[in-house]
Amino acid sequence: METKFINQIQDTGFTLFQRNNEKADLRELAEEFEAMFINQMLKQARESKLSDGLFSSDEEDKFGSLLDQERSRSLAIELDLGIADALVRQFDKNTTE
Repeated sequence: METKFINQIQDTGFTLFQRNNEKADLRELAEEFEAMFINQMLKQARESKLSDGLFSSDEEDKFGSLLDQERSRSLAIELDLGIADALVRQFDKNTTE
């Protein structure tokens, strides 16, 4: 007679909450990475200007940088580039094992 050991994991409410919370954290991190990627694209586009403006200054450059950060966050939420989805799919495989 052969006996097989079955590894049963009983999920409690807390462990299910942790698992769902980890997926939510993973999603937030993936969206933040997508925002950083968009920010880098906007930064490169701003740096590729052909000439300086007549009244350009360091303060204007700092404001433009801050504005690009906020634009990249809103674009990451509104646009579906697929970067965040791909990251969640990739890393979700690693967390469920």
